[in-house]
Amino acid sequence: MYRDTLSLLGPALPVVSFLGRLPTAMCQLGSLLLVAETSGSLATAGLAGGALAAGQTVGGPVIGRLTDRHGQRGVVLAASLANAVAVTALVLAALAQAPTAWLMVLGGLAGATVPQVGPLARTRSVALARRSGADDRTVGTVLSFEGTLDEVSFVLGPAFVGLAAAVAHPAAALLLAALLLAVFGTAFALHPTARATLPESSASTRTGAAERTRLPGSAYALRGTMVLQGAMFGASQAGITALTEELGAPAQAGLVYAAMGVMSAAVGLSMAAVPARIGLTTRWRAATAALVVLSVPLLFAGSLGALYAVVVVLGAAFAPHLITVFGLTERTVPAARLAESMAFLTSGIVAGQALALAVSGRIAEGHGAPAAFAVAVGAAVACALLSWTVRAAVPGPVRELRPAGAERSG
Repeated sequence: MYRDTLSLLGPALPVVSFLGRLPTAMCQLGSLLLVAETSGSLATAGLAGGALAAGQTVGGPVIGRLTDRHGQRGVVLAASLANAVAVTALVLAALAQAPTAWLMVLGGLAGATVPQVGPLARTRSVALARRSGADDRTVGTVLSFEGTLDEVSFVLGPAFVGLAAAVAHPAAALLLAALLLAVFGTAFALHPTARATLPESSASTRTGAAERTRLPGSAYALRGTMVLQGAMFGASQAGITALTEELGAPAQAGLVYAAMGVMSAAVGLSMAAVPARIGLTTRWRAATAALVVLSVPLLFAGSLGALYAVVVVLGAAFAPHLITVFGLTERTVPAARLAESMAFLTSGIVAGQALALAVSGRIAEGHGAPAAFAVAVGAAVACALLSWTVRAAVPGPVRELRPAGAERSG
């Protein structure tokens, strides 16, 4: 199945989109380490990092909406160059020990201008698949492939930042991120496949615009479940950090989290093998049930070995949930708002992760790692409740192929 996916996307697009989304995974941790080192204050670093996350949460859907209306090429090109400039400015300001307010402003700009290569690559890949007449199984394989690229980027991104900080300076990691943004964000914007997402502008497509762009109620539930998924990430990260510190091995925190990401990426690739007869709603419910069952052992992990085992097994539930939610969104929202909806999902993860990390980190300081892990379990339970109480109106497997920008049936 992945041979067909690579044939559909071509050899260059996956490489360009992966390197274009890698800076997003580098900037959050990179900004925290940079500001902490240059200011000597973890509080200042937290404010700058929080501003970056807030900017991405707000700016992501805006960029997605603009690409729905005007196509990806111009919007992504402008955002990539603006983001590279904003990240570079944040580095220079941190090195110059600028006031906290300026660091927050620049952090917010760096977040707001993230070009959203990940969600837009999904949108573009789905458009290419639909235009080629691919069936829903092939589209699902494309989404699994894109999800795996995301997972790998979010494992390698922080690893690159940690390596750069160890051998040089955190500023080196962020300057590398800015360079990747300028080069590969531009390459993604200018790649010929960007034409696949151009909206139609004829009078016939403007008629009935309100109906074409109305979102079903389930779309908002899917966004909510991604916020909860992000909360699981943030709370797990806080709990892992707290427990490794309690065990006297704080340097293991990043490796534990990376191990979870590797397992998630591996399982994400295997999602293409799930039989087509198992519908997306069933997959969503099964994935959230797995999140609950596999997160509960976090509460009882008391050694480094147990933590690795529990976290790696839990990672097997993350990718199926993420890929299924992206698949449900692709099937249920109007094509004229697909990029915006994909960006909302990604921004929801960022928002949930940042909020849960701040809250559960504070809880862990007073009550230990199990308290932070309890937040992750609670988020998993809430995901399961959503999946069992919300019914996404998924169209049947046989659908008329429509051009990009036109409403899909259902």
